Amino acid sequence: MDYTITLTETENKAMSAYAKDIDEWITNAAQNRARIAIEEIVSKVVAHCNENEIALAVGQAAQVQQAFDLGLVVVLADVPDTPADPL
Repeated sequence: MDYTITLTETENKAMSAYAKDIDEWITNAAQNRARIAIEEIVSKVVAHCNENEIALAVGQAAQVQQAFDLGLVVVLADVPDTPADPL
């Protein structure tokens, strides 16, 4: 997926004092947050499957999908009035 963000001139100037490559920094931040979310979701689905004697899907992508299929996690954009980062 590709995402585009816009920084004001001031935001860009400030970021340049903390990141040599702002695009790389933003990409790294998003990828790291996604990694953490994957770890938390996989942990949740493993615990749920073990507690309920449900066969666990094989592989991270399948386990994340299984967590969504089982309703253990939801797409926040589909839920009104939810915080942006619940994990």
